[in-house]
Amino acid sequence: MLTKTPMNALERRSVAALAALYCFRMLGLFMVLPLLALYADELEGATPALIGLAIGVYGLTQALLQVPLGMLSDRVGRLPVLLGGLALFAFGSFVAAQATTIEGVIAGRLLQGAGAISSTIMALVADLTRDEQRTKAMALVGISIGLSFALAMMLGPLLAATGGLPLVFNATGGMALLGILVLVLAVPRVRRVATHGEVGTVPSLLWRTLVDRNLLRLNTGVFTLHFLLMAAFVGLPLVLEQSLGVGRDQHWKIYLPVLVASVLGMVPFMLLSERQGRLKLALGLGICCLALSQLLAMGSLGLTVFCLGLWLYFTAFNYLEAALPSLVSKAVYAGGKGTALGVYATFQFLGAFVGGTAGGLALQLGGTDAVLVLCAVVALLWLPLALGMQTPGNLANHLVRLPADPRAADAVLERLRTAPGVADMLVMREEDTVYLKVNAELFDSNMLADEPDTVGAAIPDRG
Repeated sequence: MLTKTPMNALERRSVAALAALYCFRMLGLFMVLPLLALYADELEGATPALIGLAIGVYGLTQALLQVPLGMLSDRVGRLPVLLGGLALFAFGSFVAAQATTIEGVIAGRLLQGAGAISSTIMALVADLTRDEQRTKAMALVGISIGLSFALAMMLGPLLAATGGLPLVFNATGGMALLGILVLVLAVPRVRRVATHGEVGTVPSLLWRTLVDRNLLRLNTGVFTLHFLLMAAFVGLPLVLEQSLGVGRDQHWKIYLPVLVASVLGMVPFMLLSERQGRLKLALGLGICCLALSQLLAMGSLGLTVFCLGLWLYFTAFNYLEAALPSLVSKAVYAGGKGTALGVYATFQFLGAFVGGTAGGLALQLGGTDAVLVLCAVVALLWLPLALGMQTPGNLANHLVRLPADPRAADAVLERLRTAPGVADMLVMREEDTVYLKVNAELFDSNMLADEPDTVGAAIPDRG
């Protein structure tokens, strides 16, 4: 039986290095978010529609390549895919830095997105950690994304004030090269690449994932959420500068305290959904806050109301960004978590692409107010889909490692098939693993402790 133990030295080193690598990459992507709408009009051929495309276009190549590159890493190894992805991201950054036309920046952003290595990083985290440490490791890497977003809102405007977009893109490329150094020098080598059903995409499960109604609602949700992120940042920086008179080099002084305050704003949503069990109400309120925030951010209402709207936006966005993948983990069938999250990420990046493009078109046709009204309408269209979702029951993901002996493995499977509380089960013989969906109140995770040669009893995965 596997017991709860802290991370060992190798796991701590691996997670710290990969979290830093992830942070460098996401920091580079996020830094341009509050800047492109302000600085890209200095580029030859720039129009609001093309600026919006430049903001969101990285999501197109991310969406197209995220799952295929993750599957490729299962075949050729993690290191070649990660090195290639980081190099491509750095090259795209330098292309954008040297660009004098908006088309050049768009080409650079496309190349940045083609370095789609998020799923491969997560697979490497799984390779380098034990089963009982994996959820904790994934959470720690996930935290780096939130930190990189907050840092980007501060560093991006400061760098741009010194050297414009070229300095920001060069810094982005430099961080990608630093990520390569971290990967080569600090990340332990993997002796054997493994397929992880809870992390990687399983091709045979793709169709089942795509047609699952609950998962489709959640995928539509993350598409909408990142549509709103990209579309909103087509308009919000312009409102700050043009309508409210805040210099572009001072924008970080607005973003940073609002982001910090939004962490406290998340608490009521989390209490409502987790402790009181009113998940749909929390989701609905979050979506309504997104819609309201866009209307409050219109420059005609003044800086104080704008800051209130921005706080509502970041509060709702951060809550929903955390809640949706957790719901995917709870709603998915046994063994489908990795596949479901891969599809989820594809929808997320598609939303970024469509949001940036649509926001640019709205800006060109009707100005910043049109962008914000578009965002409010799209958020409200999401509301009935979210409220119509079937709330996941009191089910948890568990995995069981099968013993090497076929007879012992068959005995374990037979006990699991008849065990109280098992709602769904997927056997992956090539992984020597059984993925379970269980009722946490009925299932005894220690039921296999007396099985001879069993690699492990049921290991909880809290998603």
